[in-house]
Amino acid sequence: MRLSKRMGVIAGGLALFVLGGVLQPAFADYALNMTEGATGQSHAVYDLHMTIFWICVVIGVVVYGAMFYSIIQHRKSKGREAAQFHHSTALEIVWTIIPLIILVSMAIPATGLLINMEDTSNSDMTVKVTGYQWKWGYDYVGEGVSYISSLDAQSEEARGLDASRTPESVDHYLRNVDHPLVLPTNTKIRFLITSNDVIHSWWVPDLGWKKDAIPGYVNATWAKIDKPGVYRGQCAELCGRGHAYMPIVVVAKKPEEFQKWLAAQKKKNLPSPEDNAKASASAEGAAAQPVEVAGRRNGVSDAPLSDNGLAAVMTYERDAWVNGAGALAQPSDVRAAR
Repeated sequence: MRLSKRMGVIAGGLALFVLGGVLQPAFADYALNMTEGATGQSHAVYDLHMTIFWICVVIGVVVYGAMFYSIIQHRKSKGREAAQFHHSTALEIVWTIIPLIILVSMAIPATGLLINMEDTSNSDMTVKVTGYQWKWGYDYVGEGVSYISSLDAQSEEARGLDASRTPESVDHYLRNVDHPLVLPTNTKIRFLITSNDVIHSWWVPDLGWKKDAIPGYVNATWAKIDKPGVYRGQCAELCGRGHAYMPIVVVAKKPEEFQKWLAAQKKKNLPSPEDNAKASASAEGAAAQPVEVAGRRNGVSDAPLSDNGLAAVMTYERDAWVNGAGALAQPSDVRAAR
């Protein structure tokens, strides 16, 4: 009796705890399904997911329905006796062929979708994404615009044990950045994704995919965002103690608004008069030597390209000129050719 009372108290406490958690407004959204996203790819992934989900529901209803019907209607208390047989060739063929057909019918659209995700041809622009511990670097290839995106200052102030502000006082706590990635809508954007140190993973659920950022390797994928908005994500690969503080924010603008933003960024990235003076002085002293001018690029200098950077540019050029090269250029290829 005492044990049952204790179990009742424990069960009641757990129920109150769960109910209190569900009712607290500060808790995260308890979404039960995938996001439909903001790209054609994400819509296709969602539709395929729902199709397979309903196939699984039908299979579950049929299998469990047959099982419970057999348990109830053919129980011993009704005088039923178990059939005595070892195997049925016809039955084994049926329960092998039907699952095979179901699996193939699901695999064909899934394979087509994966192939489409890898097709970066005929892109309108290219963005190189580089993972760092613990921030992201964005480079608009061919535009001369680059910058670093880090956790926003307010989240930084709130995340310490002796912080001056509480997490509740920060909008989108740990989900905001100081420099979001700005992209145009209705534009096919190629992403070249790599890393400068350890393995990261660039993931924005609304885009419908995620890609690993691997040091010494360049991954490629693409997206075409349907509508303007703010889309949030994060690093999806455990990359060290700052992994939780590596969010991603994508701001999608209409193409004309994006062009205005890009023009403003190009002005910011122009070399200063001091940089030009240094370049002129260096050129006079060493006319036969190539001069690298360090421009002000929101924290990223115009230093000679790394192996990762050269591989990304080579990949972009191969695809941009549609020369049929096909394969991605990898940093290992650059190192071997130096």
